[in-house]
Amino acid sequence: MAVNLARSFWLWNSGTPINFYIATDLPQYLPADVTAFAGIIPVQPGELGEGFSPKLHLDKLAPEGHTLFIDSDCLVYRNLEGVFEKFAGHSVSVVGGYISSGEWFGDVAAICKKFNVKQIPKFNGGIYYLEKGEKAAEIYQMARELETQYDEIGYVRLRNRPNDEVIIALAMAINDEKPVFDDGSVMSDPLSCPGEFFTDVIKGKAVLHNPPKPSPLHQDWYPFKKVSPTVVHFLGHYAQLYPYRREAYRLSKIADNKLGWVNNLKSLIFIEYPGRLEHFLRNTFRATYRRFFGVRKIKRSERIVD
Repeated sequence: MAVNLARSFWLWNSGTPINFYIATDLPQYLPADVTAFAGIIPVQPGELGEGFSPKLHLDKLAPEGHTLFIDSDCLVYRNLEGVFEKFAGHSVSVVGGYISSGEWFGDVAAICKKFNVKQIPKFNGGIYYLEKGEKAAEIYQMARELETQYDEIGYVRLRNRPNDEVIIALAMAINDEKPVFDDGSVMSDPLSCPGEFFTDVIKGKAVLHNPPKPSPLHQDWYPFKKVSPTVVHFLGHYAQLYPYRREAYRLSKIADNKLGWVNNLKSLIFIEYPGRLEHFLRNTFRATYRRFFGVRKIKRSERIVD
């Protein structure tokens, strides 16, 4: 996925002054077309912890200057210079809003009261921004200290590990660092917008829909009906579905200078159309299947702590 991200970045940012780096303990798997433009930040297995913990060390990994961290399960759909402009002047920031009550991997109001903050940023950790310096280092050092108190603070684990998002959110709030308002133009994902979903990384187009009520797909917590983000986060199982797989295939072909009409057609015939057919059949015959065979057992939540 990091290779796919790198190729999408280069497609839209090769003529800009933005440098691209991959932090990895597996540099031997990077293809030549990526290493030709990407810098490698070597890490040792387990050096920065496991699970989400490496994200709490971005101040150490980031080169000098202004850095935009992007999760490897994302793709870039246009020039990123405008995104850097939005973040400029923030020591550490994210794209999001604020939350002061309710549940977000813990009782938000209780945690805010415990740390004497009015509110904390709420966001998707697919993107982090930092300007390397003393302030950013202080915030990330605090985040690493908060991680050691994760359960004591009252946070619920994600996949039985500390969630980087709530830790960074709390460290930002304590240090009065603010998020960049989420207007849907920087990053979005098909979990927030589970409706009609169109992307074409080669043409630089991405349109995601959050169906309005009374659609059962409507996400009430997401404030937008339609977004066209610069970065699409194919989080969770969405990286296994045909929209992402087709984009990855086409990016690999353009890297080899082989993306002509034949390979575009292949991506439709062998990736998109079978994916659409499977989706159609699942939705059409789900009720019939359940009538005869019942429903599958609900999987144990990854947020449950033993």
